[in-house]
Amino acid sequence: MTAAQRRISFQDRLEPARDAPALSLLEHLRHAARTSRCKTYVDLFGACAALSGNRQVAAQAASEVLMRCLHQALGRRPVLYRMEERATSFDEDWLMALARSLQTDDTASATFLLHSRVPRHARRNLAFLLQTVVNAQDQV
Repeated sequence: MTAAQRRISFQDRLEPARDAPALSLLEHLRHAARTSRCKTYVDLFGACAALSGNRQVAAQAASEVLMRCLHQALGRRPVLYRMEERATSFDEDWLMALARSLQTDDTASATFLLHSRVPRHARRNLAFLLQTVVNAQDQV
């Protein structure tokens, strides 16, 4: 009898290939989440309405508000790893997939991702905030 041989890998998990802009965006969002961790509660709808007209200020505020309000949109606290961590959580992968679909105008994927985890009342605001952050990252 013959048996197929399979090599056993001792790595935790294979990382998906990531490009530099995606890593930059992930690091930016991790930093925004870390700096806004101890700040007071902010409502997702009110925060979107209060964004500045100045692009630079609005971009920074959007990333901070996004990370402060993400738990409202998801219904629980997202799992975010520390900066410069190679591994990514499911929440970070989901957020990066949503950012990628918004960046490439892939509305079908963005709609699927939003409908899979975000309640109806928070979808528009979450997409607006993430689109603002993605556009600001593209300009840098």
